[in-house]
Amino acid sequence: MGAMRAEWTKLRTLPSSWWLLLAVIALTVAVGGAATAAVTTENCHPTPAACQEDTVKLSLTGVWVAQAAVAILGALAMSGEYGTGTIRAALAAVPRRGRLLTAKAVVVGVLALAAGALGVLGSLLVGRLVLPGNGFTVQAGYPPPTLSDGPTLRAAVGSMLYLGLIALLALGVAALVRDTAGAITVVLALLYVFPVLVSLVSSETWRERLQEWGPASAGMAVQATRNLDALPIAPWPGLGVLALYAAAALLAGGLAFRLRDA
Repeated sequence: MGAMRAEWTKLRTLPSSWWLLLAVIALTVAVGGAATAAVTTENCHPTPAACQEDTVKLSLTGVWVAQAAVAILGALAMSGEYGTGTIRAALAAVPRRGRLLTAKAVVVGVLALAAGALGVLGSLLVGRLVLPGNGFTVQAGYPPPTLSDGPTLRAAVGSMLYLGLIALLALGVAALVRDTAGAITVVLALLYVFPVLVSLVSSETWRERLQEWGPASAGMAVQATRNLDALPIAPWPGLGVLALYAAAALLAGGLAFRLRDA
């Protein structure tokens, strides 16, 4: 508990932590709101239901952008101390490196989950307000996003967990490379560049396989509430793939943290 309290103190006293957490919330809500406002049923023929729009996933579009902020938060929690040299003081206070890394993971994960929860709930609320005005009504076959609906609840909880896992992935990569710019570059490349490269693969079979094992494409499957058969991977298994990435990064980072000098 002492190690976690120390990590919480370090993070909450850094202005950058709060700015990043606010960015997670703001980006999730703002981008989700812009996405829902930009889509209407005007071109859905013969009826609005013909569009088969996944309004829940549409409302949660902002998570795709907000993941960059949690990745930066996770990376800074580890690599920032190497940059300032305070990692030596941290190790003097908590000599057991596994305990120190675990404390960082718990604090960063909880903060990312909390910010993600606020952002996701705000996005769904905006969706409830905006979507009916764009033709996505109950009569048209589009009930408003509500947590009492099983698929919507799964998409909401899964999106929160997604952001938490991205923060842990970045923390693990930062422990491995010990450089802020390097860690952020690696994680953002996995999240944004890798899906673009996969889309350029000519073989449909290999493209689907890579989508199943890409951290972002697999993890984002948890947001889908319609046409699940068309997904490259089912929602919860997809989030499990991202969890494997985060676990592998933390294990590799933890091993490097143990074996190398501060």
